[in-house]
Parts: sequence; C-alpha cells; structure tokens
Amino acid sequence: MKEIVVVGSLNLDMVVHLTRRPQSGETVAAQSFKMFLGGKGANQAAAGARLGANVKMLGRVGDDNFGSMLLKGLSETGVDLSCVERTPGSSGLAFITTDDHAQNSIVVVSGANDMLMAEDILRQRDMLAGATVLLAQLETPIDAILQLARIASEAGVPFILDPAPARVLPRELMELVTWLTPNETESKILIGRDTGELPESIATMLLASGCRNVVLKLGAAGVYLAGKDVPNTYVEGFKVEAVDSTAAGDAFNGAFGAALAADIDPSSAARIACAVGAISVTRHGAQSSLPSREDLTSFLAEHDRSLLDLLAKLFD
Repeated sequence: MKEIVVVGSLNLDMVVHLTRRPQSGETVAAQSFKMFLGGKGANQAAAGARLGANVKMLGRVGDDNFGSMLLKGLSETGVDLSCVERTPGSSGLAFITTDDHAQNSIVVVSGANDMLMAEDILRQRDMLAGATVLLAQLETPIDAILQLARIASEAGVPFILDPAPARVLPRELMELVTWLTPNETESKILIGRDTGELPESIATMLLASGCRNVVLKLGAAGVYLAGKDVPNTYVEGFKVEAVDSTAAGDAFNGAFGAALAADIDPSSAARIACAVGAISVTRHGAQSSLPSREDLTSFLAEHDRSLLDLLAKLFD
C-alpha cells in the first residue's frame, strides 16, 4: 500500500484573534482565544489523511497533557502514530495572532520537537526508504532533516521540503530536495536577498541552489512550478472569502504529497492542493480547517469539475 511519511513537528496552537495586531509597545484587546491542534508536520500529515491517504507521522511530543491532546487529535484523523515518541518535558507550542484581514503572526516554542535527532531518523531507515513520498519542514533540527533527505535520495523516494520557518539551508540539503515549496517570503530568505523579481526568476534562482523542482506558493494567485520533472507552469488558485490563513501552506503540502503519491501529474496535483488550501482559509484553526475528501469533492464540483476524475486516483 502506498504510504506517505511526514517527518516534523507537532504543536498545540494557542490562537488569539484581534481586530488588528498591536504595534511595538501597544496593548490591544483580543476578540477571542482558542486552542487548536497544529505543528507544520502534524498539519501536513492530517491534510493527507483527511483526503484518504495512508499517512504515517514521525516526530516527538512531550510527556505533558498537551502531548496527549496532540496524539489523540491526530490519531482521530487516521494518521499512523507508531513512530511518534514521547519525550520528557514540554510539547511544542505555537502562539498565533490572527486579524480581521486573515493575516497571522506566529511564535513557536519547539519543546519536544527539538529532540528529534538524526539518530531517530536512522532507526527508521527501512520504513522511510519504503515510503512512496516523504515530507518535511523546518520546525525540527536540521540534522534530522538532512539525514531524512539522504535516505530519500539513496532510496529514490521523492522528498518534499517546506522551508518554513525559513532559514538559509546548506547546499547538500538543497541538492537532495525533489520538491521545494516556499512562499514568496521564504524564497527571499533562501535566496539571500529581496529580489523584487517575477516568479519565473525567483524559481530559476532557487533551482540554481540545487533542488530538483520548485513549487513557488503565490497565495491566492496560486503557485508557479518549475524544474526537471515539470514544465514551467502557473497553476491558478481559487477565489474564496478567507478568514484564517494559519494552515494554508500545510494544507497545500499535505494534499500535494498525497496527490503525487497517487501518481497524479505535478501540475494537476498542485491545482488539487490549491483547492485544499483554499478550503482551509475559509475556516479557523490549523488541523480543524483541513477539508475531508467529501469537502474537496464538493468544492471542485463547484469550482473545477475537470479535476473530479483525478480524485478517483487520490481516493483509491
């Protein structure tokens, strides 16, 4: 059975909604406070699982009550948690502010996520080498991600890297990435400067850093794909009324990985992933915003019926 393995973070999101975010030194009254299951890794795993994909998560949570909440919630989405270990101390936490313009700011406390080591990845070498697609982000130590990339390369398994939170990455890691999926802000950090360039030029510079393919996220405008396994292509996004963009990028990556694992071509996979991301921004929270297969089918029936036939492959 085809299996997607997500290596990464599990966080509990503490979300405060404001009419507007405060300036430095300013106090602003909050409109609401809620807790949601999150973490970029867990969000991506949940996104794929809710679409019906066979997803396994590799990561760490603390031995606190937050860790129990994270495991219970992710298990209920259908994600295999047999490779998630409990670590003494705090689980990962994220403090998120959202505003009336559907923008967000996030502060992350890594907690147990910082305890995911390269040795943990090596212990799971056989399982990882047998995966159909591997996904990772940058909320866990870079040595673990680099080890994962090496295993993926040796086994010929496509490796999708979401370079967030953005940082300059070692050349060795970039050269092992099959699909790099930055947004425009992350791209500037990866390149090392504010280019002010068009997506085509940004993608060219990212490809020059060593990755095989780039999926440049352009927000509501969609994505731009370029690389060795896909023609240079703009994939249009979907127009929706956004209320919370917290997990939009994770929703995209989880769905993109699930679609690639189902042998859907990259451009169509990206269009499906754009739909999943679009649905997510119409809902509040991280994992709570992720659509089911039924949600996706209904959305595409209204917005792009040409993709409905491909969903049979995704849901098989």
